[in-house]
Amino acid sequence: MGTPDQPDRQSPQAKSSPKDGAFQSLVRIESLIQLGLLLPAAVVIGWAIGLALDRWLHQHWINILGLILGAVAGFVQIFRVVLSHSKE
Repeated sequence: MGTPDQPDRQSPQAKSSPKDGAFQSLVRIESLIQLGLLLPAAVVIGWAIGLALDRWLHQHWINILGLILGAVAGFVQIFRVVLSHSKE
């Protein structure tokens, strides 16, 4: 409670301004831009892990499996993000 010397202060969530809406839009756009990097990053990480396992186990097929698993993981994450944004 505020005293005469100190007025009551509202929480930042209580105030709504156009800047808040613009900021939320920027946050949403930024998370959607991450989708452009998600799939290539997942594929490269899967390929790198597969390549490391190839060299460690002296095989020549695991990097292809890592590439495929990385692509699948990337697509799964993309679908999860898109579905979460479509619910909003």
